[in-house]
Amino acid sequence: MPVSSSESPARVAFRYPNFRYYMTARFLITASSEMQSVGVAWQIYGIRHRPLDLGLVGLAQFLPGILLFLISGHAADRIPRQRILQACYAAFSFCSMLLLALTMRGVASVYPLYAVLLMNGIVRAFNAPAGQAFLPLLVAVEHFPNAVAWSSSIFQLATIIGPMAGGLLYGWTGNPISVYASAAIAYLVGLLLVSAIRPRSVERSRAAASLDVVLEGFKYIWRNKLLLGAISLDLFAVLLGGAVALLPVYAREILNVGAA
Repeated sequence: MPVSSSESPARVAFRYPNFRYYMTARFLITASSEMQSVGVAWQIYGIRHRPLDLGLVGLAQFLPGILLFLISGHAADRIPRQRILQACYAAFSFCSMLLLALTMRGVASVYPLYAVLLMNGIVRAFNAPAGQAFLPLLVAVEHFPNAVAWSSSIFQLATIIGPMAGGLLYGWTGNPISVYASAAIAYLVGLLLVSAIRPRSVERSRAAASLDVVLEGFKYIWRNKLLLGAISLDLFAVLLGGAVALLPVYAREILNVGAA
């Protein structure tokens, strides 16, 4: 879609309908994921009252990304990213429905919840690279920096609003049923939005899949030391800075304020 020179340069990316659809979908998906993480953390902590279990909640969702990042990144390069996102959003909703069903049946063990979280982590492993690589297909090259800036801001906003909404819903109802139901619905709305996008077509690699092709990303990062340093710094920050998982412990045992 052409953008006139009179448009505000600060919001020029929003002149593209594809970008608006995707940013709305990404906000819903991110906020729902954060909201659901809060709900399941409170649920599991309520069952066993062990801080270790909260660490396992994060591990169940993070470990698949570590194990599958080569495969998921390669998939984002060879399979249309919109299809990957559609499949991931549908799978996210399915995981929320499973959590909802388990909760409504009165689950008393944490292991079924961990199994669903592991499934959710596998979906997240494929959603992340496809979502990050999808943005260049939605706007013109000259407006891509503006799109990246807005995408980052919207993502950060969603990571703030999501836990707040999850804590309030859990605190008001005393259970995560409303959290899981809201997340499932939001995922489905995100699926509809991303299905309405008509991205630019790109030429896909026709080379046969091989280990060398999969490992090419490692070689590229190693050759670009600035990129290597930035990624390494982010890696250690994520691995060592996951204090958010302990919020139920602080809220209930230390601050005595509860989920809300």
